[in-house]
Amino acid sequence: MKLGFVSAIFPDLSLTEVLEFTAKEGFSCVELMCWPVGAAERRYAGVTHIDTAKLSDSEATEIKSQVKELGIEISGLGYYPNPLTADRNEAQVAIDQIRQIILAAPKLGVGVVNTFIGRDPQKSIDGNWPRFLEVWRPLVKLAEENDVKIAIENCPMYFSNDEWPSGKNLAYCPEVWRRMFHDISSDHFGLNYDPSHFVWQHIKEGPALIEFASKLFHIHAKDARVDQERLNEVGILGTPLQYHTPKLPGLGNVDWNHFFSILSEQDYSGPVCIEVEDRPYEKHLESRKGALRQSKRFLRQYMTRELS
Repeated sequence: MKLGFVSAIFPDLSLTEVLEFTAKEGFSCVELMCWPVGAAERRYAGVTHIDTAKLSDSEATEIKSQVKELGIEISGLGYYPNPLTADRNEAQVAIDQIRQIILAAPKLGVGVVNTFIGRDPQKSIDGNWPRFLEVWRPLVKLAEENDVKIAIENCPMYFSNDEWPSGKNLAYCPEVWRRMFHDISSDHFGLNYDPSHFVWQHIKEGPALIEFASKLFHIHAKDARVDQERLNEVGILGTPLQYHTPKLPGLGNVDWNHFFSILSEQDYSGPVCIEVEDRPYEKHLESRKGALRQSKRFLRQYMTRELS
């Protein structure tokens, strides 16, 4: 396995600074954010370490050379919008950017694009399904043509009132994954799995990781802590941030020993990228760097393949 991190936590660093930090701190890889340049719609969004709209062949070659010289890898190109939003203009911007990133990935020697399926939160899963097929069949075909894998994160994107009542990402649970991969069957269409999202949904991840082992293209390492006293007050119908908190690996309720045991049994050898969304560690740049160092120390104990 290859230990890395998600570059969204460094909006104030340049691409070169992110890559140099990756190498200096002993990480094997980094997932680079590729949002369109402009204002962000939410926390951790809007970070652009590679502007695919302006990426020339010469710039791509320069980035590849820099990565090679530093002895690291780009684990994936990340962009997490809502391409199924009811606002068709907003949706088209997201779709166009995903297409652009898929086309940019081979230039950079990157084999994975990480994103969301999206969802109209005012519609049921069945109500979203025709639009899902309309949008994603051509995107997956484009990925196949360019030998790029699309990895969908399992975050429901249901945390706050504006995402009510059902979130902004369809691909949040095994039942949906099963239907999704049945209707769009492709070796280039899989998952960017984050164990923290199953914690607050009260889903046991073991069976799903085994069933969908061949679809694990990329992994985010983030923890989550459920506050049972708050859950007693608001119940599971409360918005999830009322009763759970994103945490650094090891500071929440994820059973990391069990998680890595399953990954090793399924022969997973891809990226595991730390995703920092733990507010106490976000106060300034040095504390964010410290969060990655702390998370790396914790996770390395489980990643014997990388150390061997």
